[in-house]
Amino acid sequence: MTKTAPFWETTALAEMTPSQWESLCDGCALCCLQKLEDEADNEIYYTDIACRLLDISDDCNNCRCQHYPDRTAQVEHCMALTAENLPQSLRWLPDTCAYKLLAQRQPLPGWHPLITGDTNSVHAAGISARGRCRSELTVDADALEAHVVYWVNGFGER
Repeated sequence: MTKTAPFWETTALAEMTPSQWESLCDGCALCCLQKLEDEADNEIYYTDIACRLLDISDDCNNCRCQHYPDRTAQVEHCMALTAENLPQSLRWLPDTCAYKLLAQRQPLPGWHPLITGDTNSVHAAGISARGRCRSELTVDADALEAHVVYWVNGFGER
């Protein structure tokens, strides 16, 4: 019996069904963190400050948007990631993001929920924002630089 390759290895991002596209999200919530761009070198820096819509109850343990279907209407800078806007979005997506990895023709990591069948595997691997973020509603917007973190993209704690 031959094993069929998983859809993410055989289907182009632009050809995925909405269900396939959504299943690529590992639930890490790193894309929901506020980011800063250094104007001098265009480097993107992540903070531990989460979008106000991210459910941060229990110290950001849920890592889910509270208003996912209408998030872009509620948050000015929220972007619904699509195959069309993915090329422009690659800069600010974490290196572990399935959308970014597949766009760069790289495999999904072994901890990805599509590989493990477990939605908590991203958290168990220490890849997510779980337990590491706070709401933007609790932080002075002028103090974002003090909240830059280096645990996104594998740089360790600040």
